[in-house]
Amino acid sequence: MPGIVCSISITWDSMAEEQGPTLLLLLRKLLLNLVDHTEVVRDLTFAPDGSLILVSASRDKTLRVWDLKDDGNMMKVLRGHQNWVYSCAFSPNSSMLCSVGASKAVFLWNMDKYTMIRKLEGHHHDVVACDFSPDGALLATASYDTRVFIWDPYNGDILMEFGHLFPPPTPIFAGGANDRWVRAVSFSHDGLHVASLADDKMVRFWRIDEDYPVQIAPLSNGLCCAFSTDGSVLAAGTHDGSVYFWATPRQVPSLQHLCRMSIRRVMTTQEVQDLPVPSKVLEFLSYRI
Repeated sequence: MPGIVCSISITWDSMAEEQGPTLLLLLRKLLLNLVDHTEVVRDLTFAPDGSLILVSASRDKTLRVWDLKDDGNMMKVLRGHQNWVYSCAFSPNSSMLCSVGASKAVFLWNMDKYTMIRKLEGHHHDVVACDFSPDGALLATASYDTRVFIWDPYNGDILMEFGHLFPPPTPIFAGGANDRWVRAVSFSHDGLHVASLADDKMVRFWRIDEDYPVQIAPLSNGLCCAFSTDGSVLAAGTHDGSVYFWATPRQVPSLQHLCRMSIRRVMTTQEVQDLPVPSKVLEFLSYRI
């Protein structure tokens, strides 16, 4: 019903060892019922730092920030979207939030000050999914314009484009219906691979340094996807209620990739560029077009 952001339930199972598994669902307690949105809630994301800060994205054109340690107090309303908000994602250090939505919207937010950092320009149609790389240096966005972009969130540069329709549609025709709309995108925990689901009944695995898929598999009606914690499995959910699993590409990361990920976990793009080291070392440590 409109107005309900989420219902969070907890199962108490302290008697399970004595009474058996049938008691696992015996007691169920509703902890919080957060009410403020006026339209459908499309996405939820917790801050990775364990602070129990929750962000909700809604068709009412807003994102709302909730503190679950403070009885679900709504801390802030983030406004800027002019249309539906489809999805949102925290950076790994919880300092930044990406939100994407209709009308080509890709916004980055400072989650310390709750202010907008920048709007990223480049997509030609609704943007429906987003995900940060494990080191926070890259941002992937998926759009109905048939493309996935890999951005540098710190300066707004597009570092890579993964196309699902060739040639890609021009801005005039990108808004039309086609069978290549991209529905979901997810970064693997190795920081080297990205998965995407599109309406052409395919799931694709990409490397961040290659502009073509390294592996593909059939999938009809794909809607969402997520990698397992170790990155070895991709799960994908579909419109018809099914969940499919794939073994993902496994490759030994290069020394360059390991070095980039290590330093980018603690440094922004500008901080890396300001390091007093030779230019060749800077190139080695930078994600580049």
